[in-house]
Amino acid sequence: MARHDFINKEPGKRSSKKQAPPKKPFPVLLVLLTMLLVGGFSFGLWYVKNNADPKLVEQQANPTQPTVKVEPAKPRPPEFIKEIKEHEIQVEVKELEQKGPYVMQCGSFRTHGQAETLKAKIAFAGLIAEIRETTGTNGIWYKVRLGPYKTKRLAESDKNKLKRSKITGCGIWLWT
Repeated sequence: MARHDFINKEPGKRSSKKQAPPKKPFPVLLVLLTMLLVGGFSFGLWYVKNNADPKLVEQQANPTQPTVKVEPAKPRPPEFIKEIKEHEIQVEVKELEQKGPYVMQCGSFRTHGQAETLKAKIAFAGLIAEIRETTGTNGIWYKVRLGPYKTKRLAESDKNKLKRSKITGCGIWLWT
């Protein structure tokens, strides 16, 4: 294996061989290509000029002459569409009975402070909540409630508002 002297080597020099300069494209080829394109374009213009329809050229030159427009006949609607429009449908609409007012409960806490925190979050969502204190066999509970709502749909609407505000876990109950 040959030894190389990397210490005394000058930076930037790779080898002593000179590379040949890159060849430039031959200008005659470019001239021929340009002449071919110009000649093809000129022939196209000459062909269009000599083979044009004289009536069409005259019509475009004199736009004041009235042109006759022929409108195609409009299609008639099918018979069944007429029958559908004239047909009367009798439908019996049943009114759904509302079960009663609804209430939405979003939390039940042991401390009043936790209930107040949830009530504040609900207020930032744009709804008004109340805290009810209930006493049971397990002690005192603070319930955060919204409502009453006349329909369940209204309660669901507010529940979706709370979900968009990252408040989940609310339940909708009949108010008794």
